[in-house]
Amino acid sequence: MSGRDEFTSTPSPVEGPYTNSSEKRDNFVGQVVVGDHGSDSELRRMLSTRHVTMIALGSSIGMGLWIGSGSSLAKAGPASLFLGYVLAGTMIWCVAHSIGEMAVMYPLPSAFVQWSGKFVDPAASFALGWSYWFSFVITIANELQAANSLISWWTDVVPIAAWITIWWAVIVLVNVGAVKIFGEIEVICSSIKFGWIFVIIISMSVISAGHGNKEAVGFKYWNEIPFKNGFKGFLNVMPTTIFAMSGSENCGLVAAETKNPKKSVPRAVGSIWLRLSLFYLLGSLMVTINLDPNDDRLFASGGPKTVASPYVIAFSDAGATPLAHMHNAVVLLSVISTGTISAYAGARTTMGLAQLGMAPRILTRADKTGRPWFALLPTFIVGGALAYLNVSKSGAEVFGWFSNLTSLFTLFGWGMICLSHIRFRKAWALQGHTAAELPWKSWIYPYGAWYGLTLCILLIIVQFYLAVWPLDSDPSPTGTVEDFFANYVSVVICIVLWLGARAYYRGAWWVKLDTINLDDGRRFYEEDPEKAPVKGAWGHTKKAMGYVFN
Repeated sequence: MSGRDEFTSTPSPVEGPYTNSSEKRDNFVGQVVVGDHGSDSELRRMLSTRHVTMIALGSSIGMGLWIGSGSSLAKAGPASLFLGYVLAGTMIWCVAHSIGEMAVMYPLPSAFVQWSGKFVDPAASFALGWSYWFSFVITIANELQAANSLISWWTDVVPIAAWITIWWAVIVLVNVGAVKIFGEIEVICSSIKFGWIFVIIISMSVISAGHGNKEAVGFKYWNEIPFKNGFKGFLNVMPTTIFAMSGSENCGLVAAETKNPKKSVPRAVGSIWLRLSLFYLLGSLMVTINLDPNDDRLFASGGPKTVASPYVIAFSDAGATPLAHMHNAVVLLSVISTGTISAYAGARTTMGLAQLGMAPRILTRADKTGRPWFALLPTFIVGGALAYLNVSKSGAEVFGWFSNLTSLFTLFGWGMICLSHIRFRKAWALQGHTAAELPWKSWIYPYGAWYGLTLCILLIIVQFYLAVWPLDSDPSPTGTVEDFFANYVSVVICIVLWLGARAYYRGAWWVKLDTINLDDGRRFYEEDPEKAPVKGAWGHTKKAMGYVFN
């Protein structure tokens, strides 16, 4: 690159080794590595607005909605399930606005990990980065496990280990291609998911009305068992709904490889309402009006024969067997797609950690096509290794512990995103800037950021309550050690990581807002690289009209 095209960035003055703990901390603030591909890394900016929008629409649609809704319905009832998605939806909507404003301004490889270090504290960045990386590799393993459950509906002839190997190889192959190929594959997968939700809404509405082999159901189960297990059942739904929406924050990670974040990221944020209403709210509503919460076939309900997806049960009971097969295939595609995005995100997270000196320096390297090989390899290896825990019974029990980590890691991440946004705005104002100077401004700030942060804190407290007094167990002052660690060990991990990093960095607990270099890692916008060149009189007229009306 030469000169200032669509953006330029101010290089960080931080170079060379740290000489003492005070210097380590002072130099950390705003640190960013300058590469020949731009301000932030050796990644290539090859993704367009179309890629980012579709990845934002479909990145988090995986086993959480298609499979986890069955387990939640069995534990809490239809009203609790739907209201849980409503509450979680309001959270991610606010988080997405915080991501949008900062991702346009600071499109860095690990996004919120680096924002946390810049605006909150280096120790917070360290804890968030490594816990989130672990969350991504757990998600890879979770999706591979879900794929096995889906395949078992068709056949159980092929050994589990063989299926894990096959799907793990697919995830690897998608990620080792050029980032543009990854983007195109995710556009196709997201388009299929997005199209299928319309089939789900129409077909399950018809089934609920009494067509097929079923009698009319309507809101029968809402009237009979709206809140199964009471308020505690509703609280028990929240980890599942948070897990279902985890991954929505990946649009912030993709911004580093986007040609024009100022155009792409706001459109991705603007699509959040569509995903929330269609996928989560209407999708979960269809489950509640078609399935009995006491059906022992629901996944993880403890019955003698469970089915991975509740939608498959509804289609099968209605005699719509072809739709059941098609849905199972779409869900299989969804979980593999979520696994590939998790591998992508995990690699970019470790890359950002390495830029901050919190991981081996070699992880910052990428080849000439922008593939971060050294960051991808550990993500592939650990994610695949955790997936093989499902082969043995004892391994599956251990894996059950790992699967409970994800929702709390997600709450920690969402909370840090909102907190980083709040402190960024305070630093911005303190240093004499106005909101009008921002390249893109969230219209729900500050209420959205504070709402998201508050709910994250409250739900982490709720998780503690459920860890000590789990559903379907006798209350006790301490609960069982196994139940506690199975549900809350992720918080323990975050605290240990944070305190360990605090002991290393020392100094104040907060970055001083007046010392932050707001131009480090910042992208400045001039021309839109995705606009077609102006040609002819009509082209010049359109350009002039754009200046007048924009």
